[in-house]
Amino acid sequence: MVPALENILAKTKSLVFFGGAGVSTESGIPDFRSVDGLYHQKFRYPPEVMLSHSFYESHTAEFFDFYRKKLIVHGAKPNAAHLRLAKLERQGVCKAVVTQNIDGLHQAAGSQTVYELHGSTLRNYCTRCGKFYPVEFIEQAGDQGDGIPRCTACGGIVKPDVVLYEEGLDEQTLENAVRAIAAADTLIVGGTSLAVYPAAGLLRYFRGDELVVINKQPTPADGMATLVVNQPIGQALAEEPTR
Repeated sequence: MVPALENILAKTKSLVFFGGAGVSTESGIPDFRSVDGLYHQKFRYPPEVMLSHSFYESHTAEFFDFYRKKLIVHGAKPNAAHLRLAKLERQGVCKAVVTQNIDGLHQAAGSQTVYELHGSTLRNYCTRCGKFYPVEFIEQAGDQGDGIPRCTACGGIVKPDVVLYEEGLDEQTLENAVRAIAAADTLIVGGTSLAVYPAAGLLRYFRGDELVVINKQPTPADGMATLVVNQPIGQALAEEPTR
């Protein structure tokens, strides 16, 4: 709990939350860029390469093997940050969550208006006929043949609905996020280094009164913020003081 943040929230009528990997690390999901993150682990290819569209096209079986091992997470549950944002939405304060995460934890916590800039591991679709499949379908394919999930209806490859490197963001999702941020009187940026574009560039659309940055490390937005909180996001958004 941060008294200065609670004072801002008490006055806020239209809040938008913009979050990154740091929101999910407290739920046990590793991030990408920290010292212990995915990009600092050793693989046959750099993770940025293995999560690219061209690698998906040229090394499809290896892509899915890596994807199953590193991007599908089991047992993660919403933390205090997810739960507080869902509560703020129920109270009519939080108008939208804009997230770079692909884990679906905001929806699991109860948030209804969530714009997933980078998609979701929970949605998977056939690239040929468009049929949708749950994440379990991708997992089960790992025990069969070459490990490439194929549509039961037409045989097409079932691709996760996540934005890979070299792929563009969904235009409608981007428009919705821009519209929400532009209409907010308070924007909380949490758990993100603001290093990934075009997502980080969305901050320039904010015209409201209060920009709050909650992140354990400094970010490029700190100098513009009315409040900077350098602590884990779950602690900062918790309603009760943490011991």
